[in-house]
Amino acid sequence: MIDPDLAFLIVQNARDYAVFTLEPDGRIAAWSPGAETIFGYSSHQAIGLPFAELFLAPDVAAGIPEAEMAKAYRDGRAEDTRWHLRQSGERFWANGVTMTLGDRPQLIKFLRDETAAKLAEDQRILLLNELNHRIKNTLATVQSIVENTLRAAHIDTATRSVLTERLIALAQAHNVLVAESWAGADLRSIVDQALAPHITAGGGRFRIEGPRVFLSPQQAVSLSLVLHELTTNAIKYGALSSDEGEVTLSWNTAHNASGARSMTLLWQESGGPPVKPPNGREGFGLRLIARSFGQDGDGRTRLEYSPEGVRCTVNIPLSQGEEFPILSLGDV
Repeated sequence: MIDPDLAFLIVQNARDYAVFTLEPDGRIAAWSPGAETIFGYSSHQAIGLPFAELFLAPDVAAGIPEAEMAKAYRDGRAEDTRWHLRQSGERFWANGVTMTLGDRPQLIKFLRDETAAKLAEDQRILLLNELNHRIKNTLATVQSIVENTLRAAHIDTATRSVLTERLIALAQAHNVLVAESWAGADLRSIVDQALAPHITAGGGRFRIEGPRVFLSPQQAVSLSLVLHELTTNAIKYGALSSDEGEVTLSWNTAHNASGARSMTLLWQESGGPPVKPPNGREGFGLRLIARSFGQDGDGRTRLEYSPEGVRCTVNIPLSQGEEFPILSLGDV
């Protein structure tokens, strides 16, 4: 049991926290110096005030103060984060918890003013939404410029279509990142976006399995482009060019003795026509696949042309601090 004198000293000197007690009827019974600093009421003014005086009108009308007290009496504690009112009428954002006081009928409330953090977060979200809007418009503009430029140069339709599809794959990865506020992206979401145009009802030609994995933004974009190229190649030449072919996409995670995490992803085609390695110079798509997660030969990406079907293995470090350029392809 904490010493009462020590508890009193803590409450009296915790100026960053409002600490006050409530009678069963909801009136304030005790008021700390921190509560005076945060709410603006002196102890003399606050004692006897209804708990509801500290809430905004919509919350009062909805019975929030009474509900918070009822939950604290029922469960022993009630935590909330919401806007509150200072004596001046100014709103402030606060996180607090209301708790019972042992066998005593009173409740005790601890509350902290977190307005600065709330306003900073709101500003961050506002700027992020504006950035997302501008990026989406930029991608649409780039797509239009590329299409019109190539058409004016009399570039054949097939080439224009390939480039447009790659830009669309990039935009799809962007959409997944937007949903996660650019913190990264869930691998399954990236897979679903990349394969959505090609998956028939009931799963169709793809078998997909693997644990939940969260990728960095750079990794998400790179993998989205790799999956697009693999799918395009499978439709033209591989398993998806025949009615019987299918693709298995699976992945797993691991960590080494030092705790560094990694993921291994396998794209395996089967049931399609016999596979032959490409003749001559590799095209852009194959170089993108080989180099999206590092330079050739470093073991991070391996593309094999076995007769049974194309196999692509990708190993991606997941530890914090690992970053990759979105593309590192050298000269096209």
